[in-house]
Amino acid sequence: MKKIVILTGAGISAESGLGTFRDKDGVWSQYDLEEVATPEGFFRNPEKVHHFYNMRRANAMAAQPNAAHDALARLERDWPGQVILVTQNIDDLHERAGHQRVIHMHGELMEAKCAACDAHWPAPERMRASDPCPECGELSTRPDIVWFGEIPYDMDLIEKHLTQCDVFASVGTSGQVYPAAGFVLQANAMGAHTVELNLEPSELSGMFEERHEGPASEIVPDWVEALLSRP
Repeated sequence: MKKIVILTGAGISAESGLGTFRDKDGVWSQYDLEEVATPEGFFRNPEKVHHFYNMRRANAMAAQPNAAHDALARLERDWPGQVILVTQNIDDLHERAGHQRVIHMHGELMEAKCAACDAHWPAPERMRASDPCPECGELSTRPDIVWFGEIPYDMDLIEKHLTQCDVFASVGTSGQVYPAAGFVLQANAMGAHTVELNLEPSELSGMFEERHEGPASEIVPDWVEALLSRP
């Protein structure tokens, strides 16, 4: 059976109340990314960084999966082949919708790690710079988020799946953030059928064989229904 690889971005969570990265009125626009989304910013002012991600964690915890998340969970459950979900999002809405296997290439808000020893553990609702690492005791705890200048997680595994997929779908992504923006090129090179589902055309729309435009909560369930209805 056909193997499907799906990449999701901020657009799929926007209808759940989580602002997109480039939303002019969103939470990102209120902060200097150099201060809250880089290792250097963290070492300069860890309290400010923790405050920023504590707000984002609270926002994510209050949000609920929408119809697009539910539809992709249904696809994983009912598709006779393999469905691999890769997300650029750091929220846990895919998991709460019922998805069993999610590759978080940019990390997870609900996880913490130690900048000193690289230990990982579930994040409390509020993190502080004074929190010691449960493994080494250093005051170096940070959100388990991939910041600018850091290498996304599981790239070797993602690239392996891209070389094996029959269908590659991009949902709610801007096509401006690499390496994820290059996934469609890799999928095309391997002969996969490529699909873009987005609110509006992205910078990479011309690279996709099939395109659907509109709110994710409408076009993703329709696309999943069409896939599952095929003989």
